[in-house]
Amino acid sequence: MTDAPRAGEADQNTRRAQRLPYCVAATKVIFVLALLRLFAGPMTKDLLDEELLPMPTWEWALCALTPAILIYLARRPENWIALAGERTFLMIALSFYLLYSLAFAAFQGVWILWIGVAAGLGGFAGIWYLNRREPAHAR
Repeated sequence: MTDAPRAGEADQNTRRAQRLPYCVAATKVIFVLALLRLFAGPMTKDLLDEELLPMPTWEWALCALTPAILIYLARRPENWIALAGERTFLMIALSFYLLYSLAFAAFQGVWILWIGVAAGLGGFAGIWYLNRREPAHAR
C-alpha cells in the first residue's frame, strides 16, 4: 500500500529514462530528413528541369507521427520534466508537420495526409495535457 515502486518497476523506469535521449535524437533526425525530402522535389525541378520526386504524401504522415509518439513515451512526470529543453523543438516540428499536412490534405485532396493532421493535433493536445498535469510529488 505504499507508493514506493517495486524493484522491477524501478528498473523499467530507469531504462526508459536512459532511452529518452535516443528517442529525442531520432525525432530530430527524422524531422531533418523530412525537411530534406520536402525540398528535394522542387530543388530537382529547378536544377534538372524535371521533377524526380513528387511532393511527400504517405512518408510525411509517418514522419508526423514521430513527435506524437515521443510525447506519448514521455508521459510520465519525470520524463516530461526531462524533456523541458526539447519542448520548443517538438512544438516547431508539430507545427510544421501540421501546416504542411493540413494544406495539402485540404487543398490538394491528398487523403493520406489527414493522418499527419491528426498526429499534429494529437501531439499538441498531449503537450497541453502534460504541461497542465499535476506533478507527481504534489499528490
